[in-house]
Amino acid sequence: MERAAIPGRLGDRLRWRAAEVTERRVESPTAVTVVLDAPEWPGHLAGQHVDVRLTAEDGYSTQRSYSIASAQDGTRVELTVQRIPDGEVSPYLVDQLMPGDRLEMRGPVGGWFVWRPEQREPVLLVAGGSGVVPLMSMVRSRQAVGSRAPFRLVYSLRSPQEQLYGPEMQQGAPGLDVTRVYTRQAPDGATRPVGRITPEDLTHHGWPPDFQPYCYVCGPTSFVEKVAAYLVLLGHDPDRVRTERFGG
Repeated sequence: MERAAIPGRLGDRLRWRAAEVTERRVESPTAVTVVLDAPEWPGHLAGQHVDVRLTAEDGYSTQRSYSIASAQDGTRVELTVQRIPDGEVSPYLVDQLMPGDRLEMRGPVGGWFVWRPEQREPVLLVAGGSGVVPLMSMVRSRQAVGSRAPFRLVYSLRSPQEQLYGPEMQQGAPGLDVTRVYTRQAPDGATRPVGRITPEDLTHHGWPPDFQPYCYVCGPTSFVEKVAAYLVLLGHDPDRVRTERFGG
């Protein structure tokens, strides 16, 4: 399969860089967006991720990978982090990291699960929970470059309280349609019953296979596998169904 080119040489992307927190935005009761300034950042494509490394005073260090939420914007990189119960890194990033703090960052990483501005085909984005993060990078990149490629987002989440990027999602953007699928608690007035995403959701709110859309699916492993299988069964070209997953 042909894979998208990634900005920068491999050795340069694997080098750790210092980054400073310039802003912190609360997205939900369990998630925040951290805005970082990385002076030597080589740039990224929508859909890529970075490795983040934290080092304690005693020399102990640990690292985790996080999707980039922002469009390419010079040395500015946004990461949206969801707190994981009993996690080692995410509780610190969500609850303690503040403007002025510094960390190390390496990347960008990934070349298959990306959207590029020269793509003109319709795009279907399917997110499970915090899997919306790299898809938001695609939405923002599309808007930043003035692309006319039509985007549709099907966003599966447990309840309205867990939605990320609320004000931005409500405002919307020309050429972007957003459908929310609630699995446990729906807001007042919702017409769709609570429940997991179905092939009918993808048919009604996605693109017909003969439109030859690119489909990007991100979320927990079981969610991604199920949605990808649905899309193929509905007739979508498997080579145009691109997936990114997290968790066991």
